[in-house]
Amino acid sequence: MDRKVRVRFAPSPTGPLHIGGVRTALYNYLFARKHGGDMILRIEDTDSHRFVPGAEEYINEALAWLGIGIDEGVREGGAYGPYKQSERRNIYREHVKMLLDAGKAYIAFDTPAELEAKRAEIPNFQYDASTRDSMRNSLSLPAEEVKRLIDEGTQYVVRFKIEPGIDVVVNDLLRGEVKINSSVLDDKVLYKSADDLPTYHLANIVDDHLMEVSHVIRGEEWLPSAPLHVLLYEAFGWSDTAPAFVHLPLLLKPDGKGKLSKRDGDRLGFPVFPLEWHPEGGEVSSGYRESGYLPEAVVNFLALLGWNPGDDSEIMSMAELIEKFDFGHCSKSGAKFDFEKGRWFNHEYLQKLPDERLASLFKPVLAANGVNPDDFTDDYIARAVGMVKGRIYFVKDLWDQAKFFFKAPEAYNPKDVKKRWNEDTPRIMGELVEVLRGMADFSSAAAEPVVLEWIASKGYHLGNVMNAFRLTVVGECKGPHMFDITELLGKDETISRINKGVEVITL
Repeated sequence: MDRKVRVRFAPSPTGPLHIGGVRTALYNYLFARKHGGDMILRIEDTDSHRFVPGAEEYINEALAWLGIGIDEGVREGGAYGPYKQSERRNIYREHVKMLLDAGKAYIAFDTPAELEAKRAEIPNFQYDASTRDSMRNSLSLPAEEVKRLIDEGTQYVVRFKIEPGIDVVVNDLLRGEVKINSSVLDDKVLYKSADDLPTYHLANIVDDHLMEVSHVIRGEEWLPSAPLHVLLYEAFGWSDTAPAFVHLPLLLKPDGKGKLSKRDGDRLGFPVFPLEWHPEGGEVSSGYRESGYLPEAVVNFLALLGWNPGDDSEIMSMAELIEKFDFGHCSKSGAKFDFEKGRWFNHEYLQKLPDERLASLFKPVLAANGVNPDDFTDDYIARAVGMVKGRIYFVKDLWDQAKFFFKAPEAYNPKDVKKRWNEDTPRIMGELVEVLRGMADFSSAAAEPVVLEWIASKGYHLGNVMNAFRLTVVGECKGPHMFDITELLGKDETISRINKGVEVITL
């Protein structure tokens, strides 16, 4: 590439970061790192009426949790700042003046009521070359009238003057050449005097140019605005340094048609935000982090929604994703949000975690269930989770699978009691206790052949004895290898549980 790759993720602080926005940030990051470029985080806070306290901090925290590194931004600083649009007013004023002086834009004084009346008068009204002369603006009013209105403090907007009949070509790295005639475009508002801030259209063009952004990678919902942006680059004389466009496909509902929404997550039981969102006085929205997803799993899952590596790879680290990432393998059509696949990715990543790491993540779950993790060694907890982790999708699932390692059963599964317990079972369990008590080596490898030989010598039914044994120790007939369980519990605890079971279980 002839110029250094510089990409930007530019969210608005109007609420929590949607998972679709996270994917856009991820693709920007992967592309930048693949080409040795820079990742910019720019906060688009020009819409002062929609600003939500805490949203900017949420965005930064979410990206950090996911491992999406930022090279320049509000927190990181950089040579092209400020990186918050509300702090760039002077820059935008200068560029608005440039367009006005060049006759590429004009001032409009139409009130909301006047615009509404015009829409009622003209079906499909559009503020453009065919209607602008009938409106109140600096093209239709005398210069002295325009000056008087401005001097009196009349609120106004600055509109981009689009010339009709021009074929505008947008070159998209994903979608190819997109052509649209300028006659279908309206004279977009670029600046509002009411809050002395630009609109999205002007601010993005100016910032992308001044920050030397090489590629604008964003969702396909912004594709309709791309022709306007091409015209703005031309109006400023920046066509030679305009960025390349990539408009990513939408994330779609898991079922039905349309764009993925929070309602879909609420309806089907999955998060659509990376972190929990706590709005002031509102309902808390679930997040992937708090729901027990590992950030690496979320990244891997999102990367494959609309992109593939060109081979059969599924489980890929961030480094592997960077190495393989290429827009040539991106889909042009929307990707259905398969949340069950997201659960599968989390399961796979949990299996890859060292047992010691998984144990540390499990400690808060133990505490939440009334178990003091300090009552057990780190090695004990790690060995316990290591035996059952193959059955889990989330760390919280470990409690259901491993709780018997930390609490002796207080009740016994009625179905298992009915199936596995009979009038001879207490006597046989008493004999088993004596067999276990006589063992010098209680390891799994040593204990198993001794118990199996005893069962055979007595002519007992192997399944009945072993399931009753498991029922007394675990509380139900499930779990990992029985003698691995008893090795970790130890002889005294195992015998204590068998004796309690014999005492408590009744037919």
